[in-house]
Amino acid sequence: MSANVLERPTLVLNKTWTPIRTTTTREAIGLVATGAARIIDPVTYEVHDLDSWHAVSQAKERFEGMQIRSMRLSLVPPEVIVLTGYDGVGTRVVVFSRSNLFKRDRWTCQYCGARPRSGEMTIDHIVPRSRGGTSSWENCVLACFNCNRKKRNRTPNEAHMHLRRPAAKPSWAALSALSQPARCESWKSFLNRAYWEAELEP
Repeated sequence: MSANVLERPTLVLNKTWTPIRTTTTREAIGLVATGAARIIDPVTYEVHDLDSWHAVSQAKERFEGMQIRSMRLSLVPPEVIVLTGYDGVGTRVVVFSRSNLFKRDRWTCQYCGARPRSGEMTIDHIVPRSRGGTSSWENCVLACFNCNRKKRNRTPNEAHMHLRRPAAKPSWAALSALSQPARCESWKSFLNRAYWEAELEP
């Protein structure tokens, strides 16, 4: 078994089945082993402890060669777990980072709509920093090099350019629902449920 299998991402739900974070397979199995969590079969939505998941794992051919083996158990890496005693939502803070900004803006220039390679995009300050603009969700958008050069040290209004949509801080659920290389396809139904059922801010 490769050590990378234990570092695979696992989606963590609270006991009301609301996504709260991701963790590694290693930590997920530890939580299940102590009784703090159960494994969810993302196909049937059945809940399992390690023993019953061992039985299910024997029938999951799509993970052949990727099972976690011990002297007693052979387990398919869990993709989703549910906590047994926690119904909060955690911090679920969306960090203001280059990676998350690219996800929020869907790798698209917010002025012309172009989708060049990531190396041909830059972060534009709506109100330039030289004029007091801050580096924040509400003042930063992705821009292609051409639009960034056209806008220069001006606001969009001054440059006669228009944003495709207002810049705003995304919710954790909405950002998580965007495609990510490390995200499991089986998470989709859980993340979509969180997106549609999340309470909107007034």
